Amino acid sequence: MSEALQRLFNLRREELLPVSLAVSFFFCVLTALMVLRPAREALGMQGGIDAVRWLFIGTALITLLVNPLFGLLVSRLRRLTFITLTYLFFIVSLLLFHAILRLSPQVIGITTGQVFYVWFSVFNLFTTMVFWALMADRFSLEQSKRFFGLIAVGGTCGAIFGPWLATRLAEPLGTAQLLLVSCGFLLLALATAWGIARLQPERPPGQPPAAEPERIGGSAWEGLRALLSSRYLLGIASYVVILAIMATFIYFTRLQMVAAQGEGLDLRTALFARIDLITQLTTLVLQVLVAGHLMKRIGVHITLALLPLTAALGFIGLALVGSLAALIVFEACFRAVQRALMRPARETLFTVVSREDKYKAKAFIDTFIYRAGDVVGAQTEGLLGRLGMGLAAIASVAVPLALVWAALGLWLGRAQQRQADTPTSTPEPGGTRHDLPS
Repeated sequence: MSEALQRLFNLRREELLPVSLAVSFFFCVLTALMVLRPAREALGMQGGIDAVRWLFIGTALITLLVNPLFGLLVSRLRRLTFITLTYLFFIVSLLLFHAILRLSPQVIGITTGQVFYVWFSVFNLFTTMVFWALMADRFSLEQSKRFFGLIAVGGTCGAIFGPWLATRLAEPLGTAQLLLVSCGFLLLALATAWGIARLQPERPPGQPPAAEPERIGGSAWEGLRALLSSRYLLGIASYVVILAIMATFIYFTRLQMVAAQGEGLDLRTALFARIDLITQLTTLVLQVLVAGHLMKRIGVHITLALLPLTAALGFIGLALVGSLAALIVFEACFRAVQRALMRPARETLFTVVSREDKYKAKAFIDTFIYRAGDVVGAQTEGLLGRLGMGLAAIASVAVPLALVWAALGLWLGRAQQRQADTPTSTPEPGGTRHDLPS
């Protein structure tokens, strides 16, 4: 059975333990997030869809303010310490929200719901960013191509288990208690992070173990400086911006179609949960059957281009049909390709950069840059809506942008291979490489 699993998931025997811990880590993170996400969506809509667009701007500003604080932690503290503090911060925040819900439920309204919406958006980005940064730091490029897709399966299982757990516990325990459930899974995630970081990193045969540096060093804004000085990192940032714009177009189309179904909070929450469930099941099928072998066989560059092509075809189909059912099919396909194929491929791009860039530049790209793309997408979609232009107008913007996005994905995959093939004089601990001048 063990050998069959190794062949199925493209693993070696010595990799089973670290990969199992990584899968468990991502499962716990996504369970903690998805237990709360349907309520976040419904609470955010209480002020109307236009208010959600402004919440996107608020989220982008908060991530911009938080980034130098995170960069300072990365510069001054050891890796395990700043990872621990990041997760503990969100655990304490959840405990504060729980206390408010339990002790002063009368204060819960539109404003409080909007605060929770922005906080959750930041929570979502930073917890997943720290996870993938540790994965890029722990595993080599060759390993990442083989089993980042498998590791993503853990997240998908958590994204399925979280909403199911919420439906089972919300009525007997109450919504406030779900925050404590989320805290529990974050603590489990933190324990698995310590387990992964404590394992001996991969190293070339015959090379003695490299001691992990006490701290990464540098300044709090080093991630931004690295981004502006590297074409490779700028390419990743551009790819992420277009991803965020496309995802936001789909997101607001979904909000409008769900809003048209009725105004009840419970109805909307149920619809959001049903869409999430369909999306996660589709993602799981792709991850189990395809993702573990695809990057190794067709390359990172082709894998990165699959999501742009999916987006182009989906927006064309949505413009022609324009129904909620068509949107659900499109979103399920988009999210499945994004999470099962594109996300693991995108995370391999960081395996060839320095440890400092894996945590600082990656943090800036995955939080502020992503949320800036959200803002651009939300305001563009809102402008088209105010002009009285429907899905056809969105498709006319999205399809050409998707073609540019695909070309960028092809370039990034090839640039990654060039960086991996270029020897460096100072290897990173764990067999990774320093970012090269571009």
